[in-house]
Amino acid sequence: MIDSPGIAFGAILSAAPIAYVRRLVGEHVCELLELLQGSKPDDNTLRTVAVSAVSVERLVADPDERAQLLRLLPTAKQEELARRLGHADRSSAATLLARLPWSVEQRRTFLGFLGLVVDRAPEAPVSAVRGVEPAYSLFPYQRTAAGKVRRLLYTGERRTVLHLPTGGGKTRTAMNLVCDHLRQNEPTVVVWLARGRELLEQAALEFVRAWSMLGDREVTVVRMWGDAPTELDNITDGVVILGLDKGGSAAKADPTFLDRLALRTTLTVFDETHQAIAPTYRKVLDALTLRSDSSLLGLTATPGRTWADIAEDERLAELFARQKVTLEIEGYDNPVTALIEQGYLARPTFRTVAAQSGMTLSAQDRRDLAASFDIPDELIVRLSTNVQWNLQVVRTVLDLAAQHRRVLLFAASVEHSRLITALLGMLGMDADQVTAESSTRHRDRVISRFKGAGPRPMVLSNFGVLTTGFDAPAASAAVIARPTRSLVLYSQMVGRVIRGPKAGGTPTCEVVTVVDPELPGFGDVAEAFTNWEDVWKAQ
Repeated sequence: MIDSPGIAFGAILSAAPIAYVRRLVGEHVCELLELLQGSKPDDNTLRTVAVSAVSVERLVADPDERAQLLRLLPTAKQEELARRLGHADRSSAATLLARLPWSVEQRRTFLGFLGLVVDRAPEAPVSAVRGVEPAYSLFPYQRTAAGKVRRLLYTGERRTVLHLPTGGGKTRTAMNLVCDHLRQNEPTVVVWLARGRELLEQAALEFVRAWSMLGDREVTVVRMWGDAPTELDNITDGVVILGLDKGGSAAKADPTFLDRLALRTTLTVFDETHQAIAPTYRKVLDALTLRSDSSLLGLTATPGRTWADIAEDERLAELFARQKVTLEIEGYDNPVTALIEQGYLARPTFRTVAAQSGMTLSAQDRRDLAASFDIPDELIVRLSTNVQWNLQVVRTVLDLAAQHRRVLLFAASVEHSRLITALLGMLGMDADQVTAESSTRHRDRVISRFKGAGPRPMVLSNFGVLTTGFDAPAASAAVIARPTRSLVLYSQMVGRVIRGPKAGGTPTCEVVTVVDPELPGFGDVAEAFTNWEDVWKAQ
């Protein structure tokens, strides 16, 4: 029986040698704190920042770090931990802990002992079947685009891309088309392909909402990603929301899976179409569209793979028979401008803040940069630990938080997100973060609070999880501290704060990109909308 509560990581740090704490946070953090506070940080400040900024999971996973952490445990706590791990010999607790093989389960027990929640909530419900009943209106420009898409989906090549700007309602327009298809083809299956839990869950919830207003019968909605099963026996009429990675792994486990699903499928929707020519995803897509009466709809705000690689963009265009329905609004050369003036999109203010990091690029750095699709990871790591650059990131967030109730921060890495969140918390800000390492439970709780109506300004930092499928209309400012040369990624980040009042958002928004003058970047999302027109046929 466990008769003691373990020990919190913060309690260990409160008694640990300050040299150990300084090593954990790094000298660049100590220097950054000194610049932010105007004096050298005291020991308590360093310990407070370390509690939030240091990844305990990584300390426990690393043998040397784990051994040092175990040595910092009081003797009584070493004995208690040994008992939790199933060993009752108190006289040799330290020796026993040092000799353990430290399996995954043993490391999980240690994390629990330190007060961390180690059990992950299910990635998604196994399946969901709901009866829905018939209000789900489209804006005029969306209705016009939907009409053009219908013509292309059911004649000729039976495939096209719907190209609407970020915040323009691609998902809502597509769900109208999906509902039309289900009403006109009874029974049939529509497969919605996407990557990432946020996009997949958004699609599932949005379909239920759409069908409850537009449907004419009860259909099946199947969530098929994460740990959900890939059973097809009872799926004959409805929508399968299929994760791309799940589809690929299911096909490896059962070579007939995609063929059996394709036999029932007459419409496939690929969200974030610019990913479609990735080899593993292309295999899933090709398998699902073999039927002669099968239609394919792509959705994107950025109908290209890259900023400048015309060959990649050509391959994507050819996959969709070069057919793309692009938003057109009479009297405007760029429809993004029209949507801003008409209140569908927020009027954005784009500005950049230069952070003179002092980082010098070598000749090899420049060669690596020229040869890479995006900024090389090694350069990102160097920049994300640079004191002057991080100082500018923190100051930029504080400046925006004084003017906006909800601010999104796009960090350069998981570690960078953790650090900036810890520093903001130390300065009294309401700040939290979500990354791919966050548990589903934590992620949902933080996002719900960010979307809430609390009057106190809040900063939500993230890395890699809120660029797509995340909708928080109250967010009116974004700090882009993730250097990128990908116009696709940049547009997706900007898109999280650009919804206008007619779409439940704000009249204006502010996007600040913290840049290092040595690295390439972007400053205006409107240029993304027309960048790829040369590889598509006008419709």
